[in-house]
Amino acid sequence: MRTGLIAKKLGMSRIFDSEGRSVPVTVLHVDNCQVVQAKTAEKDGYTAVQLGLSNKKPSRVSKALAGHFAKAKVEPKYTLAEFRVDAANLLEVGSAVKADIFVPGQYVDVQGITIGKGFAGVMKRHNFAGLESSHGVSISHRSHGSTGQRQDPGRVFKGKKMAGHMGARQRTQQNLKVVSVDAEKGLILIKGSVPGAKGMVVSVADAVKKPASK
Repeated sequence: MRTGLIAKKLGMSRIFDSEGRSVPVTVLHVDNCQVVQAKTAEKDGYTAVQLGLSNKKPSRVSKALAGHFAKAKVEPKYTLAEFRVDAANLLEVGSAVKADIFVPGQYVDVQGITIGKGFAGVMKRHNFAGLESSHGVSISHRSHGSTGQRQDPGRVFKGKKMAGHMGARQRTQQNLKVVSVDAEKGLILIKGSVPGAKGMVVSVADAVKKPASK
């Protein structure tokens, strides 16, 4: 198990393959991704690397974080993320992690915070069909209908699908194919969509359910 990286989602685009077919891709940008801390089993109880993305003004970080970055001798970073790795795959503090750790054709898992939708009804949130357009239904066509039973059990079970806050949750999209990698520009093109809005930071790692390369 090796480290992944953190990248900024620039948005979606498309490219054309050798047969002229349109392939939808998400463009990720890797900007100054460096190892900030290496955790070992002897000291921390497990092995992992902590990565930081994009340089930040020293005046914009707290004193505690400023000391953390100074100890690693790296520029302050906008965001940090940790990846569990095998002991053999530990990286030196300060070393750069670039987009070319992934190769076209391999599969990755991308984790991010989904777009927040605010308060949503059951038709949008859970794909409910809604109530009938006639036969006595008035006003409440998009409602969820009954949520409980009779006197026994006399309550609404926990986890019942109802209206509520939608989105803004951490989600992982698995088995996404890497279409192209540009190490000089720090760009990774991944087939399909990934969680999060434009400008959000996502974590990219080798797929756990598929081999690293095709």
